[in-house]
Amino acid sequence: MANSREIQARMKSIKDTMKITNAMCMISSSKLQKARRDLKNTEPYFYEIQESLSKILDLSPDTGNRFFDKREFIPKKERKQGYIVVTADKGMAGAYNHNVIKIAEKEALSDNKNMLFIVGQVGRRYFEKKNIPVDTDFQYTAQNPNVNRARAISERVVDLFCRDELDEVYIVYTRMVNSVTFQAEIQQLLPLKRKKLVTDKENNYQRFFFEPDMDTVFQHIVPNYIAGYVYGALVESYCSEHNARMMAMQTATDAAKDMLKELGIEYNRARQAAITQEITEVIAGSKAQKNKTV
Repeated sequence: MANSREIQARMKSIKDTMKITNAMCMISSSKLQKARRDLKNTEPYFYEIQESLSKILDLSPDTGNRFFDKREFIPKKERKQGYIVVTADKGMAGAYNHNVIKIAEKEALSDNKNMLFIVGQVGRRYFEKKNIPVDTDFQYTAQNPNVNRARAISERVVDLFCRDELDEVYIVYTRMVNSVTFQAEIQQLLPLKRKKLVTDKENNYQRFFFEPDMDTVFQHIVPNYIAGYVYGALVESYCSEHNARMMAMQTATDAAKDMLKELGIEYNRARQAAITQEITEVIAGSKAQKNKTV
């Protein structure tokens, strides 16, 4: 059994670590709440964009055909796909990064014609270590997702799609199901699907004029619609990251408390043993002194 001094040193080390994990848990909780508020505040704008696209399609079903073009004439083996992979800039978030990278490896790396767009330092370092080429990495986006950064990503992939350099665009991110559950998934961004845009709401656009024409307006709105989807994915990933880190740090804090409890018992035993030994030595010394005098 270790002596009391060694146990005290270990307990101090655990307490210092527990302060860090507890602080990280509180920081993640605060950032999680802020990200949720930001998403809630911007959602009405992007919902209105989707509704506008739906109403334009209702008036002119042939509008924006190039964004719905599935390019079925291109064989499956020759199709070029782009994948936006959203990871974190830091670790210590449980299996958050691993789950996203696992999907990206399975889907994106099945063909060397595919293009990989990385958001977050963890994903970038992982694929660099594996010597897997990354076309564009948005290093500044993971820790502070905002609409401007989402637009930068969407404009890049929409431009590649319109120039036929990509036939399909997907995003791999972590969706937050509820406050304790989150899961990595993959969603298709381009080509668009008409079923997702069509709504049953009444169309009030029949009395409006579109300048210069509906198709031009539609093509101008689509990048903003894609940006809204990307922004939502970035914020959900950001929330999931901090939720995962918060849970991991809370688990670490609880484990530290359990270790301190066990070490406290061990310390008391060591201290009691030391006191008993001192008493025994005092008594033995006293007896020896008496025997000398006799």
